[in-house]
Amino acid sequence: MTTDSSRAGFEFAVRFIRAQNDLALFARATAALAELVKIDADYQPPVADLIPLAFIPAGSFLMGSPKHEPRRSKTEGPQHEVTLAAFWMAKTPITQAQWRTVASWPRVERDLDPYPSRFKGDNRPVEQVSWLDAMEFCYRLSQHTGEKYTLPSEAQWEYACRAGTTTPFHFGPTISTEVANYDGNYIYDQGSKGIYREQTTGVAIFPANAWGLHDMHGNVWEWCLDEWHDSYEGAPVDGSAWMEGDSLGESPATACCAAGRGSAIPGTAARLSAATSSRSTATAASVSASVASNANRLLRGGSWLYSPGICRSAYRINGLPDIRSGIVGFRVCCLPQD
Repeated sequence: MTTDSSRAGFEFAVRFIRAQNDLALFARATAALAELVKIDADYQPPVADLIPLAFIPAGSFLMGSPKHEPRRSKTEGPQHEVTLAAFWMAKTPITQAQWRTVASWPRVERDLDPYPSRFKGDNRPVEQVSWLDAMEFCYRLSQHTGEKYTLPSEAQWEYACRAGTTTPFHFGPTISTEVANYDGNYIYDQGSKGIYREQTTGVAIFPANAWGLHDMHGNVWEWCLDEWHDSYEGAPVDGSAWMEGDSLGESPATACCAAGRGSAIPGTAARLSAATSSRSTATAASVSASVASNANRLLRGGSWLYSPGICRSAYRINGLPDIRSGIVGFRVCCLPQD
C-alpha cells in the first residue's frame, strides 16, 4: 500500500527523469510507477491474440508543441501538462485482417464493410473507414470481451506516441523514410529526401517507439475520440477526451478527404485524388447517444500521402465523422476496468 504523498513524490521523480530525455531510464521509472499504483503491466486484455496491445504506463507529459518547433501550427498550443492513468493501446493501426474478423461479429449500431480498403493486404492498415465505423469496431470489441475498448483520446494518443520524448518525432528531431511511410519528396528541418511509396505499407515494418508502438508517424491518419477544438485553451488535463467541440468548419483533413477538392497543406494538393475518398451514407443518428454528434473529430499521425512535418507528434487536424478516405485508419485502446 502506498500513501498519496509517496505516489506524488514518485510522479515528480518520473517527470524529472523525463526532462533529462533519458528514454531507458524513463521507461523503467514509468513501469515502476505502474507497479506502485497496482496496474499490472503484464496483463493482456481479451482479444490481445487478435490485436496485440502495448501497456502504456501512467504518467504526465507536456502536450502540444513549443513555439520554436519547425512547421508548428498555432492549433498545437498552448502547451499544457496532462496527467494520465495507465491504459493499453494497439501496437499498430488496425489491420485489414483484424478488421475483417471483427466485422464478422454481431452488429451493435451499424453494419461494417469487411473489405473497405483501397490498398489490399491482410497486414496493411485498414483504411476508408469513418470515425463512425471505427466506433462500431470498438463497440463490437467491448461487447465481445466485456472490456472497455474505444478510440484513444487525443491526449492518450500523443502521450503514447511520444513515449517520454519531447522532440518533434519519437525518433528524435527529424525523420526519414527508413523509419516511416510518408512523402519522401519533402524534408523536415535538417532531414533529407527519401522514398515516396504512394500507398500504405504493412504495419510494424518500421521501428517501434519506446513503448512498443509502430506507425505512429505516417502510413495512415488515426481517428481519436475527441471533437475538434481550435486550440488547447480549456483542454482537459486528465487525459480524457474533449467533447463539445468549438469548431465545425472545414479543416485540412476535411478538404483532403473530400474527393476532387484542394488542400491547404503544402505538397499534397496535386495528389489528393489518390486518397479516393467518399462520404458514408450513415448519419450521426445511427450511433448511440453517447457519440451522436456530427462535430468534426480529431485525426493524428500523418499518412503516406503527407509531408514529414505533418507527421510530427504534436500535429493535429480534423474531419467529419462520416468521412472515409484511403489515407485514414485508426487504432484502439483498452481502458482498465473500474
